Amino acid sequence: MTDRDRLFQVIETLVMHHSPSGAEGEIDGYLRAQFTALGLDCWQDPAGNVIARVAGQDSSRAIAITAHKDEIGGLVKTIDAEGRVRVGKLGGAFPWVYGEGVVDLLGDRHTVSGILSFGSRHVSHESPQKVLQDDQTVRWQDAWVETKRTPEELAAAGIHPGTRMVIGKHRKRPFRLQDHIASYTLDNKASLAILLGLGEGLRSPAVDVYLVASAKEEVGAIGALYFTQHFAQSFSQRLLQSLDQDDTVPRNTLEAIARQIAQSQTLDALIALEICPLSLEYPVQDGPAPVLLVQDGYGIYDDGLNQELQQAAIAAQIPLQLAALSGFGSDASIAMKNGHVGRAACLSFPTENTHGYEIAHLDAIAHCITILQHYCESLG
Repeated sequence: MTDRDRLFQVIETLVMHHSPSGAEGEIDGYLRAQFTALGLDCWQDPAGNVIARVAGQDSSRAIAITAHKDEIGGLVKTIDAEGRVRVGKLGGAFPWVYGEGVVDLLGDRHTVSGILSFGSRHVSHESPQKVLQDDQTVRWQDAWVETKRTPEELAAAGIHPGTRMVIGKHRKRPFRLQDHIASYTLDNKASLAILLGLGEGLRSPAVDVYLVASAKEEVGAIGALYFTQHFAQSFSQRLLQSLDQDDTVPRNTLEAIARQIAQSQTLDALIALEICPLSLEYPVQDGPAPVLLVQDGYGIYDDGLNQELQQAAIAAQIPLQLAALSGFGSDASIAMKNGHVGRAACLSFPTENTHGYEIAHLDAIAHCITILQHYCESLG
């Protein structure tokens, strides 16, 4: 099996774990098991972030690398008397991107599959669907999920307003296009594969490295904002849990030790892993070269940190592209804009059809792992 084949399989497994924003439990357990199997200390914070720590040579300093684990989809709004489910968007999802086909409604007790539907084509202007064929893009208010179940049956499965809708696993499995992978939710399951690759490859970084599978990024980078704001507190609580195993030391002493150690550690930088849209408006080429962002819709990234990442790419003999994006944001840019971290960067891989059936070069994804390994091991 080649490295590309293995990377494809890792991403495929991640894609097949549903994780719509705020309902990410299916992938949480998988990630925690994987990080633990790699021998890393791993925990989940109150915001839902799954965090793995790689101990560095200098534990007074730390960096965080985030890859959001949530995916876009739909949110149930109403259920009518015929069992038709009306949904609104969750994150930047568009119904015409999904098309008519199988979707999964993630009920509290059972997952119910239904058909995202737009209505019949053989109609005249007397039917509301006619305008969708001629003049108007399909919107969420024009679509529904056909379940062929009664409202009572849906309620028994735990489906109600707020239930998440995602592309059905029936349609989710990735497809191989030569050196590329094509799939829904490469944003950001491919970046999670980078995190796992770092968890496997990083053994003695220069400083402590926190690998953060962040929650609810698609609805406002909620997980990353919590992590960066409560960094010392989160580390302190984790240390206390570890120290608690020693029942010979008084609890108040343990708390003092945990606080002292956590407060002595600073978060030097946050690096987000993301997709980079391929579009004529951006000077980004498809292929094996990752992309380092210099700006997005939330502001500029840190020039000094970007230069350090460029030096790491040169050391790894990997070409790197630069881009300034407009309709885009990441964990890193949002955290820096809100004053939670002083330095931020976003390393990404070129992706076609973003927020749709995405296509990315497997080598560009793999090269992100290599660049970040060089960076983490060479920090002064």
